[in-house]
Amino acid sequence: MQVLVTGGAGYIGSHTLVCLLDQGYEVVVYDNLINASAEALSRVEKLTGKTIDFVQGDVRDTDSLDDLFATRSIDMVIHFAALKAVGESAQCPLEYYQNNVHGSLCLLEAMAKAGVNNFVYSSSATVYGEANPSPYVETMNLGSPSSPYGAGKVMVERILLDKARANPNFRAVSLRYFNPIGAHPSGDIGEDPTGIPNNLLPFITQVAVGKRDKLSVFGGEYSTSDGTCVRDYLHVMDLAEGHVAAIDWLATQPSFRGVEAFNLGTGNGISVLEIIASFEAATTLKIAYQIVEPRAGDLPAFWANAEKASNVMNWRAKRSLDEMMEDAWRWQSKNPNGYS
Repeated sequence: MQVLVTGGAGYIGSHTLVCLLDQGYEVVVYDNLINASAEALSRVEKLTGKTIDFVQGDVRDTDSLDDLFATRSIDMVIHFAALKAVGESAQCPLEYYQNNVHGSLCLLEAMAKAGVNNFVYSSSATVYGEANPSPYVETMNLGSPSSPYGAGKVMVERILLDKARANPNFRAVSLRYFNPIGAHPSGDIGEDPTGIPNNLLPFITQVAVGKRDKLSVFGGEYSTSDGTCVRDYLHVMDLAEGHVAAIDWLATQPSFRGVEAFNLGTGNGISVLEIIASFEAATTLKIAYQIVEPRAGDLPAFWANAEKASNVMNWRAKRSLDEMMEDAWRWQSKNPNGYS
C-alpha cells in the first residue's frame, strides 16, 4: 500500500513515517518545509533503512497536487499539513483558515479527481470546544472552539462528514489528538519549533539546554489542583502508532463507509507544574519558570476518554510520563539547535 503523508517532515509526521516504514508501507511525503526540515526525512531514512519519495509542495497548490496523484499510485492519505499554534491562530486567523481549511479542501478535491477515497485526518481535541465536559468522548457534539485553530479543525471534520454523505465510497478516520510530547528514543528526530516554542515541553527542554533563561507558565489561577492548565500528554511514538492502527483498521473494514472519529490520549490529566516536576525528576535538572498572564484560547483542563480507540482499533498509549521526559531530553541534548 502506498501512503501519501502531507506534512510528513514535521514533528508528528516524521515519527509516523518511522512507524509506517517499519511496518512495510510505501510512503510519499508532500511538505512545503515552512515548519519542518528535510533533515528530519534524512534521519528517518537512516533510522529505518528505507528510502522516502519526497515532493516539496504546498497543499494549496492544486496543480502540484494533481501532478502528484497522476504520477503515483496512492491508496491512502494521511493529512498532517497545517499550522498548529492556538495562540498564533488568534493573531493570524486568515492565515490559519487559508492553510488549514482551504488547504484541506484542495487536497480532498485532488483526491476526488484521482479516485482516492481513504483518508486519515490529523484533528485535535480542540474540536470539543469549551462547553463539553472532560473527559472528552467521541459521541459528544462538535463544539465551538474560541481559537481559529480549533475552529478550523471543526470545519474540516464537518467537510469530511458532508463529503462522506455525498460520496458513498469515501472512508475517513479523524484522529483527535490530545498533547503529544517526547521524541523517538534514538534522539535522532524530535520536535524542532521555529522561534519561541508554542508547546510546553520544547520550551522546558530549551531552558534545560541553555537556549532560554526561563519558562513562561501561562496562567496560575485556573480552577485546577495547582492553578495551572491540565492536559492529556501522550508520547509522540504512541500517537504515531495510532496512525498505523487507523490505516490497519480501514484495511480490515472493507465495507466501512463514512467518517469515524477516535480520541488519541492517555486518559490522564497532568498540570503544567506536574510536567515541570516530572522533567526535573527524570533528568535531575532544575527548570526556572515564571507564571505569566493566561493565553487567549487556553482552556483550564481537558483530557481524553480513549476507550473507543482501544476497543475498535486495538490502540492504546503505552509509554510512561518518564519515557516522554527522557526521550524529549535525549533529543534536545543531542540536538541543542534542533535540525540546524
